[in-house]
Parts: sequence; C-alpha cells; structure tokens
Amino acid sequence: MSGGQPLIEVSVCRAPLRLWDRSREHIDGLLREFTLIVIGLEQDREHVHHVPYRLIQVADELRDRYAGLSTAQTAELDDALDRGEVARDFTYLVPAEIADVCKELQDLLDEADVYCAEGELMTLVSPPEQRSFRHWYLQEFVRQIAGEPPLPWPGSLK
Repeated sequence: MSGGQPLIEVSVCRAPLRLWDRSREHIDGLLREFTLIVIGLEQDREHVHHVPYRLIQVADELRDRYAGLSTAQTAELDDALDRGEVARDFTYLVPAEIADVCKELQDLLDEADVYCAEGELMTLVSPPEQRSFRHWYLQEFVRQIAGEPPLPWPGSLK
C-alpha cells in the first residue's frame, strides 16, 4: 500500500536494456540542460508555462512522490547491463495514480522534443527508437493500471 492505496503490479516485458540505458542517458542530459534554462528564466513571470519548467516539475514530482518504487529495478537494470544482457522483464508495484503522471510525462517529453528541434540546445531531439521505447514503457503503466495485460517490447533489442 502507498498512502493507504493498494498497489498494482505492472510488468515491463522483454525490455531492451541497451536502448533503455541510452534513453535514460538522453533524458538525464535533457533534464540537466532544462534545469539551466529554468534557472535563467526565473525572472520571466511566464516561465511556468515553458516546457523546460513543466518537465522539471513533473520529474521532481516523480522523484519526490515515487522515489522508492523503482530503486530495485534500476539496480537490476544496471546489473543486467554489466552482465551483458540484452533484454529482461521487470515488475513494479505502483499506485494507480501514477498512470496520470506517466501520461503527463509522455506528453511533456514529446513537447520537449519539439522544443529541442526549435531551439539552440545541446540536447538533440530523441532518436525515433528512444521515442518509441519511451512511449511503450510509459504506456505499459497506463494500460496495465487500466486492467490490460502486459505487452512485450515489440521492437529491436539493439
């Protein structure tokens, strides 16, 4: 239970580990650059409407509210990568409310890609395979919380 709410099991099946690792490195770089942008925008009253600010807010919410929910899986991912594995199944226990955060995060990351394409940033638009992985991964939480069965990663394991 999380705050009195029952937890729902979400299975992420046949996750492509190297693609997942590249995706999280890309998002980490994006968040670092967006943090610097937000610091520079703090004088602008409209900064709360900018994509960098909104993405940082959602990332902070995920970290603050749900930090412990993926600790074991992150360690498992890193260990599997160190062993040279290419795919693995993961199981999460999450509150139903995380589905809304996953939807919002997916939308904001898509907006961030548009922002990166339009701006003069060091971080580039997510490569198509990373965007596909991100959509699949986040949608697995949304779908399974809604009662649908898990769907394994349909793409390449490279």
